[in-house]
Amino acid sequence: MYYLDPQSGRRRRALLCDKMTALRNDAADCLLAEGKQAADHLHGWTAGVRSGLGLDQPASDHQLGERVRAQLGRLVSHPGAVRVLVAAGEVTLGGHILAAERDALITAVTHMTGVRRVHDQMEVHDSPGNTPELQGGAPT
Repeated sequence: MYYLDPQSGRRRRALLCDKMTALRNDAADCLLAEGKQAADHLHGWTAGVRSGLGLDQPASDHQLGERVRAQLGRLVSHPGAVRVLVAAGEVTLGGHILAAERDALITAVTHMTGVRRVHDQMEVHDSPGNTPELQGGAPT
């Protein structure tokens, strides 16, 4: 009788309908989120397996060089001052670098997938001083 009341029944039925719709939408959102999370976990798991099997090795020295250059932007304050050359998986780093950033860069590049060896030919500086490459100038 509560929902069939001639005065307030219509409003009560509409409220009930709205609550059921909201519940259905919340359940659908939850299922979509759970599905996305499961897909993400599966993607991560397959990436880990591929990495363990060595299936995601860089296709070329060019690709490996681009990966190293991408790391430069995260590790050093003047990435344009560092030259990267790659041949047969061996990475040669040249140019100018600050002393405080050198070890972190060498360690990160050494541990990258596909890098066989790192040759350090960089000029190490304690401060930017009179080195244009370390002051924002174009590398020579």
